[in-house]
Amino acid sequence: MSEPKQYDVVVIGSGEGGKYLAWHMARSGRRTAVVERRWIGGSCPNVNCLPSKNEIWSAGVAHSVSHAGAFGVTTGPISVDMAKVVARKRQMVDDLVAFHLKQYHASGTELIMGNARVIAPKTVEVALNDGGTRVLIAGRLFLNLGTHASIPPVPGLAEVQPLTNIGALDLDRLPDHLIVVGGGYVGLELGQAYRRFGSKVTIIEYGERLLGREDPDVSDEVRQIVQADGIEVLLSAEVEQIEGHSGEHVRARVRMPDGRKTLEGTDVLVAAGRTPNTRDVGLAEHGIELTDRGYIRVNNRLETTAPDVWAIGECAGSPQFTHISLDDFRVIRDNLAGGHRTTEDRLVPYCMFIDPPVARIGLSEREAREHGVHVRVATLATKAVLRTRTTSDTAGFMKALVGDDDRIVGFVMIGSDAGEVLAAVQIAMMARLPYTAVRDAVLTHPTMAEGLNALFGNMPLGSSMST
Repeated sequence: MSEPKQYDVVVIGSGEGGKYLAWHMARSGRRTAVVERRWIGGSCPNVNCLPSKNEIWSAGVAHSVSHAGAFGVTTGPISVDMAKVVARKRQMVDDLVAFHLKQYHASGTELIMGNARVIAPKTVEVALNDGGTRVLIAGRLFLNLGTHASIPPVPGLAEVQPLTNIGALDLDRLPDHLIVVGGGYVGLELGQAYRRFGSKVTIIEYGERLLGREDPDVSDEVRQIVQADGIEVLLSAEVEQIEGHSGEHVRARVRMPDGRKTLEGTDVLVAAGRTPNTRDVGLAEHGIELTDRGYIRVNNRLETTAPDVWAIGECAGSPQFTHISLDDFRVIRDNLAGGHRTTEDRLVPYCMFIDPPVARIGLSEREAREHGVHVRVATLATKAVLRTRTTSDTAGFMKALVGDDDRIVGFVMIGSDAGEVLAAVQIAMMARLPYTAVRDAVLTHPTMAEGLNALFGNMPLGSSMST
């Protein structure tokens, strides 16, 4: 073991918020080190956001080619080479890792590859990946530990060695029948992608609806979209037992409201939530309290219960999006500079990249009811947007919620370019504009955003009413 080394800043984890904080601190003249177990740049560029969207795009190309005849384009037989799909994704990841390494070098941040554990207040021991250990003493310690895929305690599930999002994005073969446990973001995105690559896909959802946190109309529309792709969806379904080996043959016994069903498949993907990477890191032993669910307890400035220790991103219970981890960095940066910025009341946009995508910001109708917020609601079928007449992408709808003061309090869209359209609504919400400003805006024709004119034109007039 080398002698302890003193740093102004030590960051455990190189995810979005952690790496930007480290680069900022190092460029500000502070001696800074980042400890990373494996994924340089964090999970987003390596095994989560960008790799999944890379392969989802490939699946979309396969889908477009297979339906080219509807657009007057004649093609021959098509096939999917999963080895090339994965090779394209890996090249992107390699390029992103190289970019991150350049940023570490340019900023002056020291990147240390190994497993970190807190062994004393603001003191970190690192078991180096290439052997040996180091001890780092931090003036300020930042925890950017992330999460990992949860494996539910279903009898036999762990033993079949199921895929998680990481393994599913590295398959160089096409599963004959992919059984997906979980009907949330990961399950739907990857389930639809593999269906479009050519796999048979079954999604098993324990709840009554897909995307159970969304309004029923959103859940129902998404179910119809994935079923139209030929995906089997089992709702209110509980996996009682599973056996076999994922990648070869698996058998799942599923209990449903109308009885039991046995599924025979080749692969299992578990997409049933995330667990924080806070176990066996020495946190609670050194004054860094955890919540009942294992997340690091923080205040609205992301300060932990230990002096000069902060937590960033998913491990702090922040919404599990890369763009929120980046905003966590801004909160900490600005407060350290003497400002006052918190995590309270921030707008959290998000987008699920099925085809067509689902994008939402602000309150849903259910959340408005739960919070006692009186709203008016307007909807517009995506097929009413003239842009869809040129693309034939007509599935989905837009929905907006407006409060008593005529300001927009929520928006959801299922349809082409939903994430981009959402950004326009988000800016209007941040500017606290009345919905009429969007209704009467001159928007480019023919675009999907143009539909916002008609959507807000459908808003009922007069005083707000409870949903």
